[in-house]
Amino acid sequence: MGEMETVKQRGAPTQDAGAILDRLRSIVGPQAVLTEPAELEPHLTEWRGLYRGEATALVLPGTTAEAADVVAACAAARVAMVPQGGNSGLVGGAIAHAEPGRPEIILGAGRLNRIRELDAANYTITVEAGCVLADLQAAAEAAHRLFPLSLGAEGTCQIGGNISSNAGGINVLRYGNTRDLVLGLEVVLPDGRVFDGLRGLRKDNTGYDVKQLFIGAEGTLGFVTAATCKLYPQPGSVATAMVAVPDVAAAIGLHGSARDQLGGQLSAFELIARLPLQLVLDRIPGTREPLDRIYDWYVLLELAPAARDAQAQLEAFLAGRLESGAIIDGMLAQNEAQREALWRVRHSISEAEKQAGAGIKHDVAVPVSRVAEFIDKAGAAAVAQVPGAHVVVFGHLGDGNIHFNLQQPPGMDRQAFLDRWEAVSRVVHTVAHDFGGSFSAEHGVGAMKRDELARLRGGVEYELMRTLKRTLDPHGLMNPGKLFPAAD
Repeated sequence: MGEMETVKQRGAPTQDAGAILDRLRSIVGPQAVLTEPAELEPHLTEWRGLYRGEATALVLPGTTAEAADVVAACAAARVAMVPQGGNSGLVGGAIAHAEPGRPEIILGAGRLNRIRELDAANYTITVEAGCVLADLQAAAEAAHRLFPLSLGAEGTCQIGGNISSNAGGINVLRYGNTRDLVLGLEVVLPDGRVFDGLRGLRKDNTGYDVKQLFIGAEGTLGFVTAATCKLYPQPGSVATAMVAVPDVAAAIGLHGSARDQLGGQLSAFELIARLPLQLVLDRIPGTREPLDRIYDWYVLLELAPAARDAQAQLEAFLAGRLESGAIIDGMLAQNEAQREALWRVRHSISEAEKQAGAGIKHDVAVPVSRVAEFIDKAGAAAVAQVPGAHVVVFGHLGDGNIHFNLQQPPGMDRQAFLDRWEAVSRVVHTVAHDFGGSFSAEHGVGAMKRDELARLRGGVEYELMRTLKRTLDPHGLMNPGKLFPAAD
């Protein structure tokens, strides 16, 4: 790849790429402008391997001022920028897709990794975009506080990417999505100006809530450099259980009972079908069967009250549900090792699917009350597209977010199966839409679901989004081709 001789920028005359790169090196230092293929390689492919990109360079600003100067220089030269955090996304949203004569640089947040302030009394933390989520969690814990965003990739994903994709995770039921955890943002706009909205206020009724434009925008409206986020008290105790239920309808009923009886203390409620659990047991070393018998449907639930009686509360609740027949078996973790083992099963599903062969993945949300209907109807529609395929169902039942995946049928050619992705996704997304749901619950739109955004969120809503994009990024330089088609 290396440095191109000349490049044709968007809406600008042809000019020397070397001069642009030299300008960027003068801003961030030579060591922070990476152009060698081996250096770029980890940043050009997403986790599932579905997207392979091209980029002229990876640029790593170390301060907000450097980031602003980099963006201003690229804007002046009409060089497109692709913001990238931990590159753990699943829809191609952080992958550069440069075309001949239309270069793109990757704007990495890796050096913007400082915790600027932790205000324990205000229950807030201000961190830079490249801070790894697990490090943010650890900093909060050290101050006897909780940052509740938690997901399988928390050891590698960065908070800037979490914000840009409005990440969800396992605790949405109690604490909300990333959008609900952000009080303030600092963002470099596509022309290099800096929006400084780092405020730790829970009440601020002064016009439009501008920060919300950038949460879930997937880097199409600017480059997030820092955020002020909410912290919470640490729970006094935690109790975790895996239970078997007769069917999905019973799981929905169990969820309602748990919400009624346990209230806001219920922090997680996950649905797992037998197939994804079996994939984990077969392919992830060190995992084991959670219950003595095999069942079709499982629920993993967790209680985290302020008091120290979580175990007693959850045990009493489950005993009542067992007696009524709402659950048919269960295991209440007796120590942290057992709790971690249960969560390891849940968090290992995606890796196990990857090892098992090709998969067509969907991240949808429907009202909790309609999850059972959705699984039945979408399953029939998907298998009709690929006879013999296995439906893999799991996800965050407590907030209606279901990961609905199709596993490659035995004996079917991998590429022939993946070639059915668009047709399968179209019917699955249509079912979700018809049930009043969303075709993207927490993974975002990126490049993968761009056409579905136009198809299922068209009309005034879509045009409003396009208007915001054109207003803030008139030259289409910030993450082009994501959410919307790249500018002509």
